[in-house]
Amino acid sequence: MYDIISIGDATLDTLLKIHDAEVNCSLHSDRCMICVNYADKIPVDRLDRKVAGNAANNAVGSSRLGMKTAFYTILGNDGVGEFIMDKLKKEGVDLKYTIHDPKKETNSSFVMNYKGERTIFFYHSKRTYSLPKLEKTEWFYHTSLGPNHERLNKQIATYVTKNKIKLGYNPGTYQLRAGYKKMAEVLKAVEVIFVNKEEAATIVGPQHDIRHYLLALHKVGPKIVVITDGSNGSFCFDGEKFWQMDILNTPVVERTGAGDSYATAFIAALYYKKSVPEAMCWGTCNSSSVIMKYGPQDGLLTKAKMLAFHKKYKHVCPVNF
Repeated sequence: MYDIISIGDATLDTLLKIHDAEVNCSLHSDRCMICVNYADKIPVDRLDRKVAGNAANNAVGSSRLGMKTAFYTILGNDGVGEFIMDKLKKEGVDLKYTIHDPKKETNSSFVMNYKGERTIFFYHSKRTYSLPKLEKTEWFYHTSLGPNHERLNKQIATYVTKNKIKLGYNPGTYQLRAGYKKMAEVLKAVEVIFVNKEEAATIVGPQHDIRHYLLALHKVGPKIVVITDGSNGSFCFDGEKFWQMDILNTPVVERTGAGDSYATAFIAALYYKKSVPEAMCWGTCNSSSVIMKYGPQDGLLTKAKMLAFHKKYKHVCPVNF
């Protein structure tokens, strides 16, 4: 039996750190643009290649936190896929549900880091997803997939309902672009959903304030709703109380994987029978540790390091609002 099975795509991230750019917020007040010289050669200060993808980040993070973890994904039958598998094996992730597609390449992303903030260019190979026959598990973590994800959504919703499995859900770009109707069945089966404020608006439409976003998402199915909002911290509604937690005052090197690490530790805390406020602390600690490193996985905490990190910042606690 597993503690958690991560479901979603894995990628190889190529991380590019640049300095020769500028940010322009004058064209649209609600979103800023990163600008580089057109048709120019842009110097790169640092280049790294890291295993990534929301589900892969969750699988590695869950394993480090002591959970018996398996991973359902589809990789290309290429060197990149082998590189990803080797990394995950070293992290103790069970890959018995990993499938190799001989006709497609493994997914890739290019992450441009400028002044600590990242802009991601991603490529998803076309996949045909189908839930394999799985061993028992306490949790599923369902996250970013390519365009053809609707069939798998329905399979997961049916499977978790029938087998009484707790479902963590962090919809990716293609799932969000498909709209609420395509994810409605999954949302009704969700134990806890993780989205940022902009993603929440995509699902339930613009709301008056963060409370209304939390309530609107809770109304469509999830028992626990978590919304992250950058420097404003994270917000949660557990069906009874509203909680808010500030970010920690830690250095920022690069923000890739911050959301994944938060969700991973939040679920791990629930698995270890922690309260929702404690789960928010774990999520915040894991996220803070990740953004102090380069890439989405180097800073993921083990259980022992989580307890030490949490102890150091125990003065920052969730509050009712």
